[in-house]
Amino acid sequence: MNEPDATQPLHHGDWQYGIYLRGLAGETPEHPTALDELERRAAEALEPEPRGYVWGGAGTGDTMRANLEAFRRRRLVPRMLRDISQRSLATTVLGTELPAPVLLAPVGVQTIVHPDGELASARGAAELGLPVVASTAADRTLEQIADAAEDAPRWFQLYWPRDDAITESLVRRAEAAGYSALVVTLDTIELAWRPEDLSHGYLPFLQGTGIAQFTSDPAFRAALEKPPEEDVPGAVGHWVQVINRVVTWDDLAELRSMTKLPILLKGILHPDDARKAQRRGVDGVIVSNHGGRQVDGAIAALDALPGVADAVGDDMTVLFDSGIRSGADVVKALALGADAVLLGRPYLWGLALDGATGVETVLRMLLAELDLTLALCGFSRPAEVSRDALAPSAG
Repeated sequence: MNEPDATQPLHHGDWQYGIYLRGLAGETPEHPTALDELERRAAEALEPEPRGYVWGGAGTGDTMRANLEAFRRRRLVPRMLRDISQRSLATTVLGTELPAPVLLAPVGVQTIVHPDGELASARGAAELGLPVVASTAADRTLEQIADAAEDAPRWFQLYWPRDDAITESLVRRAEAAGYSALVVTLDTIELAWRPEDLSHGYLPFLQGTGIAQFTSDPAFRAALEKPPEEDVPGAVGHWVQVINRVVTWDDLAELRSMTKLPILLKGILHPDDARKAQRRGVDGVIVSNHGGRQVDGAIAALDALPGVADAVGDDMTVLFDSGIRSGADVVKALALGADAVLLGRPYLWGLALDGATGVETVLRMLLAELDLTLALCGFSRPAEVSRDALAPSAG
């Protein structure tokens, strides 16, 4: 019997055979293939302050735990005697063809995890053609992130500033740099009570970390007495004054008038909010509780997903984040109505261990497990997954 050619995988799941074949030569994987071990090693690689920032959540951490428990409650029901010999993870989201229903969630201040920060994450994602959602709170400019992403799709996440000139400037820069959608994060108009960060007195933005989109922006710089390079405290002080405008439904028309890019709202948990977004012409919603970092005791994002998906039907793009830890989790989110998911903390663990290569490795593992889980459950492609994939008692 011929061994599979691991250099030419037919499916993402075949990536595992390369690991097995190298094992014949006595080689073992450089990075853990079990996510809990990967997480442990990543935590050990960081100093207490950045570790607390990445792993911490709001209040008691109840919402973070709820996100994970919501996935554990739901059980997949594999189906047999289906032809899954030819399969693909490819899908289309907002007119963009993706190799898999996975994007990298917007995460700020990534240089506290690895010196290359957002550039490493973009490079790791680009190796697989997966989109990165660049954060307004990044420590690298949106233009630098775009260059690192090369030809891979990319979206820009907007923390809506209080200064209209800065808002429009950021949108124009995103358009010019080839970003194909805007993601407006709604759930951080105030910073939640985060005991891990408070115990260290640690907020990296106040040190000038994570404000590169602003210090590189001409509208922001025009309001400063001195350039940021000469007066970091002055730049930070102005950033504090302009970040995070309180946005209402009526303000969405203002953003719509600025750009023709698709607009998604991130942080939607209630079906009524999803319906309002749909009525106002928003292109998509992202069901998210910010990974449990904003409201302690909030509903698990996965528990909110079915209601949001039902509220908007097939006429609106529904994405999901908060709690994705495995390929099986992705399948469960698809079954409950998500068109695609955004991966958060796990790719940061890869970033902490090995920069761009670590990010790429985590993504390859996720896609391999996603492909294998779909196949073993009897599905050839993401679009085939429905709620029938879950046990009836799972809700």
